[in-house]
Amino acid sequence: MSDGVVERLGQLEDAVRRAAETLSRLREENERLKKDVARLTDERRQVLGQIDGILDEIAKLEIE
Repeated sequence: MSDGVVERLGQLEDAVRRAAETLSRLREENERLKKDVARLTDERRQVLGQIDGILDEIAKLEIE
């Protein structure tokens, strides 16, 4: 009976170790993804500004 408990404890320790490693990887990936979202948000803002400028220029051409 004691051997079963020790074996189960070892399995639980391994599971906790794997979970901690996975959590660490997920945190790192989350930080990377947050940086990507910030970069893409900035790029989107810049592109929208360019599109607005182009549309303004087109509107001026149509008026003339």
